[in-house]
Amino acid sequence: MSTESDSKIALRVLMMPKDTNHEGTIFGGVILSHIDQAAYIEARRHGAYRWVTAAINQVNFIAPVFTGDIVSYRTKTVDVGRTSVTVEVEVEAERREDGSCASVTSAQLVLVAIDENGAPTVFKDEGADA
Repeated sequence: MSTESDSKIALRVLMMPKDTNHEGTIFGGVILSHIDQAAYIEARRHGAYRWVTAAINQVNFIAPVFTGDIVSYRTKTVDVGRTSVTVEVEVEAERREDGSCASVTSAQLVLVAIDENGAPTVFKDEGADA
């Protein structure tokens, strides 16, 4: 897991009623979509390439997200390859009722830089601090 000092907030989203399932909590698929977007934002820090998600490692939902929660997606790069980066995403919900924070889930994603034909391309890492 990341710590605040080595991860960055890539995305913050206010959860709306349209995102809820029949149980009144936010769809897991909505959270997964945001995880994918946050990972792309982190990968983009390594260069302006066409990045595609090649893999999402295990995702365990450990707490629900509710309408009105503000969900933060913190990211950090954990590995850089020749054509890919591995990104860790941690998800935290700031509760509407009292402002407390709850850890929701985490995942590691592998994103691959591709060329105009969709083939993996070797990229020059421009650095996560760029």
